[in-house]
Amino acid sequence: MLNLSKNRIDQWIDFDKYKSTQIFAENKQYKAIRKFVWAFAIIILVFLFLPWTQNIPGSGYVTTLKPNQRPQTIHTTIAGRIEKWYVNEGDYVKKGDTIIFLSEVKDDYFDPNLVENTGNQVKAKESAVESYEQKVKALNSQIFAIDSERNLKFKQAQNKLMQANLKVKSDSIDLEAVKTQLRIAETQYNRSVSLNKEGLKPMTDVEEKRVKLQQMQAKIITQENSYLASRNEVLNATMELNRIQAEYAEKTAKANSDKQTALSTQYDTEAQVNKLKNQYANYQIRNGMYYITAPQDGYVNRALQSGLGETIKEGTPVVSIMPADFEIAVETYVDPVDFPLINKGEKVRVWFDGWPTIVFSGWPGVSYGTFGGVIVAKENFISENGKYRILVAPDPEDKKWPEQLSIGAGTQSIALLEDVPIWFEIWRTLNGFPPNFYQPQTSATAKK
Repeated sequence: MLNLSKNRIDQWIDFDKYKSTQIFAENKQYKAIRKFVWAFAIIILVFLFLPWTQNIPGSGYVTTLKPNQRPQTIHTTIAGRIEKWYVNEGDYVKKGDTIIFLSEVKDDYFDPNLVENTGNQVKAKESAVESYEQKVKALNSQIFAIDSERNLKFKQAQNKLMQANLKVKSDSIDLEAVKTQLRIAETQYNRSVSLNKEGLKPMTDVEEKRVKLQQMQAKIITQENSYLASRNEVLNATMELNRIQAEYAEKTAKANSDKQTALSTQYDTEAQVNKLKNQYANYQIRNGMYYITAPQDGYVNRALQSGLGETIKEGTPVVSIMPADFEIAVETYVDPVDFPLINKGEKVRVWFDGWPTIVFSGWPGVSYGTFGGVIVAKENFISENGKYRILVAPDPEDKKWPEQLSIGAGTQSIALLEDVPIWFEIWRTLNGFPPNFYQPQTSATAKK
């Protein structure tokens, strides 16, 4: 009783008739119990107002930070038959060390001198290309010679035509002169005949004039024949010009045709040379693929093929290797409802299977055996297990992760959010609400 009022209830009610009041009135130990209950209630009330760090739990396993540092499987590039193993499971190999040797199984590559023979074919085709180049040069020289000869012949024919035209003019002039002489001879003959009839000229003079007239008549016929022959020479010279043009045009066309044929054959041979060079390079590269080598330093985890003489196809996995040097990380998975609360750059507490740990999820500072981490990547597509994948790297500001961790070891993680009172966290959990949504400044810095 707190005795806050002067109106006491025991003035109106007789408590003696109640057995419970008699027990409590007589036993003073119950006063201590009441004080303890009140003290416990007050402690619980104060406890409800203590800060609690909201968090997102996750589970996963140990992995590597970079993709090229994770366990990898080595595949065959070509089909072949296993001839010899150079490593055993658990061996340490350096980059370039031989793991397995294969022999050829395709009949196209059985020839042991395939690369050498292909190289000889390339040289032969290259020589053929050079021969066609020389042939093209010779045809160019031939075309130049034909053009030069045509020009000379054409000039000669033009000169001959010019001479023929000049001879025609000369013969035509001579013909006109002979015609004039013929008219004079006819006039003199007629005059001599008239004078002879009149008795003024003797008969001998008439005969002389007749002979001269006949000579002029014969001469004019000869001159007309010479004139016609000169005109025929002009026609022949003109035809010779046309013949020369046609003849050398045919020769030039034939030489150009031979040139184009040689060029076409040259280009086709060059294409064959390039194809043979491609085959030659492929054969050389294929010869180096018979030996499967380690792509980086690491340990041989498991031989995926076994035995000798076994035939394998292209792309068949042969052996798995774990790189020797790697940066450790944790791959953890969170529920889809918590995924929007995950941001790059946030702090995460991680603990590993096999390591002593005491975890207080709401008070990360009180936890023991946990290690600090930072979210470096998150997958925006849901995984096959129905959760989202988060990649966590060691926090450089926290203690170093154990060096004895092995890839694939199980892990648990807690992504730390903002601080809230415990009563709020209890109320949120009872109602099934997600943690408070917020965008920390670290996420914006990580994006930059």
